[in-house]
Amino acid sequence: SQSHKWTVYVRGATNEDLGAVIKHVVFQLHPSFNNPTRIVEAPPFELSECGWGEFEIGISIFFHSDVCDKHLDLYHMLKLYPEDESGPQSTKKPVVMESYNEIVFPDPSECFFARVQNHPAVVVPRMPAGFSLPVLGKFIGFAFFLDICSSKIFFKIGSFVSAAPVENTNEKGRGDTKDHPLSQWFLNFSEADELLKLASARQQVGMA
Repeated sequence: SQSHKWTVYVRGATNEDLGAVIKHVVFQLHPSFNNPTRIVEAPPFELSECGWGEFEIGISIFFHSDVCDKHLDLYHMLKLYPEDESGPQSTKKPVVMESYNEIVFPDPSECFFARVQNHPAVVVPRMPAGFSLPVLGKFIGFAFFLDICSSKIFFKIGSFVSAAPVENTNEKGRGDTKDHPLSQWFLNFSEADELLKLASARQQVGMA
């Protein structure tokens, strides 16, 4: 049977480094894999493997101690073939499956707030003309877009399957999909612009 090279990942909504928030991520693979419980302790929070079957991957996200004392459990279905095609399954196209999520931190600690303000991954989002941020006591300005009306962090979990089957099924390890030669398949799409439009509309309504 043909084998596929795939990568599963946890990223910011627009592919940012989440190391300022996340301490480590545990990926629970199918029991048929050697060492099915994989712990990624540093960004990028992703890993690559080879296999022939589709299965559900358990993902546990652990945060830094000054962020949250509870971890988050999520699940991602690894899909090796495109869902929108009928007929024989093909490996001619890469397959990207992503789901967008949000985490709410209602009262971030001062230490956490100070760290993310000075983190290299923190940037000011592209604001529409005339758009200004409201003054908040503890506004969390992460590089991944934050709803300015609440402390919501948008992120995504997903998987990327190479278009061609791998020749060496023993090749394993972590992989950064940002450097993948087919990265354009999954780096072009982003909800950041739509989120910014929504935030701008909210501000206009509040000023009316």
